Amino acid sequence: MRLKTGVEDKGVIYKMNEQQLLRNPEIEPTNEVLADALGPANSVYKEFLAGLPNRDIQVDWRYYTDGKAWLAKGLHKWVGVRGGQNEVTAFWLSIWDGYFKVTFYIPEKTRLEALGLPLSDTVKGMMADARQMGKLKFFPLTFEVKSIEFLSDIYTIADFRKTIK
Repeated sequence: MRLKTGVEDKGVIYKMNEQQLLRNPEIEPTNEVLADALGPANSVYKEFLAGLPNRDIQVDWRYYTDGKAWLAKGLHKWVGVRGGQNEVTAFWLSIWDGYFKVTFYIPEKTRLEALGLPLSDTVKGMMADARQMGKLKFFPLTFEVKSIEFLSDIYTIADFRKTIK
């Protein structure tokens, strides 16, 4: 969850000490690299990953030159009725100093359906307050994960997001 400290820019408050890690394209995000970056949050990260296979979601790490960082996509893959391979990005994952972020891009047209999910009041408030991204018809929902507090909500949203084709 975003703290209300730091610098305000166009109505968004940023933490002064936020630092996204995994910026070197030569250093792949191995288990050791991730453990070092996450510190105590590594156990939460491992628990998060352990729940993904039950949801048919795979994590795919890539270095993105536009953002100059390694990011992971949570991919749900399935075989269509005609035998074709299909996939949908359920979430994006990034590594920060001592925690990781999971970001969902929810289509605006499904906001009411998403608000009807069995989620905590905090997450429903985040969802209700989220603003559409410019002309794109999605709203972002970002979790700063340092503890297991919101894992259940994250899994619920991931399950919902993978149903949206």
